Amino acid sequence: MLEGIADDTREAVERVLREHPARLCAEEVGTVTRVASGIAEVSGLPGVVSEELVAFPDGLLGLAVNLDLERVGVILLGRGENVTTGTEVRRTGRVADTPVGEGLLGRVVDATGRPRDNGGGLRFAERRPVERDAPAIMDRAPVAVPLQTGIKSVDALTPIGRGQRELIVGDRQTGKTSVAVDAILSQRGTDVVSIYCAVGQRGTAVARVVDTLRAKGAMDTTIVVVAAGEDAPGLQFLTPYAATAMAEYFMDQGRDVLLVYDDLTRHARVYRELSLLLRRPPGREAYPGDIFYIHSRLLERATHLREDKGGGSLTALPVVETQAQDISAYIPTNLISITDGQIYLSPDLYQKGVLPAVDVGRSVSRVGSKAQLPAYREVAGELRLAYSQFEELETFARFATRLDADTRATIERGRRVREALKQPEAEPIPAPEQVAVLKAVNAGLFDDLALDQVAAAADGVRQAVRERLPEWSRRVAAGEALAEADWEAAVEVARAALSGELPQGEGGP
Repeated sequence: MLEGIADDTREAVERVLREHPARLCAEEVGTVTRVASGIAEVSGLPGVVSEELVAFPDGLLGLAVNLDLERVGVILLGRGENVTTGTEVRRTGRVADTPVGEGLLGRVVDATGRPRDNGGGLRFAERRPVERDAPAIMDRAPVAVPLQTGIKSVDALTPIGRGQRELIVGDRQTGKTSVAVDAILSQRGTDVVSIYCAVGQRGTAVARVVDTLRAKGAMDTTIVVVAAGEDAPGLQFLTPYAATAMAEYFMDQGRDVLLVYDDLTRHARVYRELSLLLRRPPGREAYPGDIFYIHSRLLERATHLREDKGGGSLTALPVVETQAQDISAYIPTNLISITDGQIYLSPDLYQKGVLPAVDVGRSVSRVGSKAQLPAYREVAGELRLAYSQFEELETFARFATRLDADTRATIERGRRVREALKQPEAEPIPAPEQVAVLKAVNAGLFDDLALDQVAAAADGVRQAVRERLPEWSRRVAAGEALAEADWEAAVEVARAALSGELPQGEGGP
């Protein structure tokens, strides 16, 4: 009799499995044992894997990061007001991922793919894990193609190449975000996709960046990935990795991507907060021991791939904040050692009205002229030498009552170089016009002008080059080498523009 019942039960179970194969499955359910600001400790999930998403009630997700024998440390990807001791937690079976694809262009989203604008639902190609191994060394190609930022002091003196990692560093309110946004605006009309990743920024600051991109016509080729300062710490931590996954989608298709992380100082602070709440041992300045690793594994994903791997590139412009110009602080030195150079913004120059406040002496590009248009090499060396001599002499000249003629000439030339390097915010300048202005400075054409006349004179040179030297401009932008006669023609056009002798309505040479 018992055997008959067992047979009937087995047949019934097999029939249900055949009819409803997806409805019967094992599910791991855990329980929250401790809750703190932004994290939770969970017991009862023995099979959970590192960086797997776990589900709380009301649709809240968490990221499993601490896998201890008896409990799991989870970073909450939301506020979690309803998470209390005893709340049930379920495995999702998938690691943290984010949507990627062409449909994200022109949108403002968060790391999980939720829209932060009024554009409706997202259309995306697929979801990709936010974490991925960096490309192997043998899959990388040299950085040789320039990425123009439209900023004279950067493109001429601290060049950036496609696939490079260039740090933007400086105190608060020195224009770091402005430099990054100008670099994005300079990609209008090119094949470069731009991603602006805001971590811990005020909502008004992010809105101002988005408005600038829209007003200047750059938003259609840009993705804004945002985790504002009022968002959950876990979401702020995850955002740079999600933005990198979005960028890698385009890089894998052979396209060039510019990715701005604004900023990694706040990212490090958020990770320190989460680590201390998860009771990880603190180290220097209370940062956990893997603080270097979280940024190195992020920035190592920026590269230029070989042609047989698609030939795409990911250029990273991480932003980091210093305090009282202390560039040797813990997080800035970590990032300097990871990146390929830095653009240093000086608060002293900012207060003097030298904008952008790029400190030429403390800025460096370890790729250098290999990622620079050939025309810049004609002007950059002489310009950097003159400017460096000027900065040194200007300091000593404050204490001198009488200066010889050569010293006065060097100082006066340097002051005009500094004036020529100034430019308004959100107005990137094309490479040919930059080169023409800097060549005019090196040729001494601005030496007899008053300092307050230099900006107008530079604008006159730029207009003359646009109107009179279209073929010269094309060759500069195309990276062609210029002969001595070409440079002489550019200097003559600049001289004529400054003297007001340009004929009206005349075309190119």
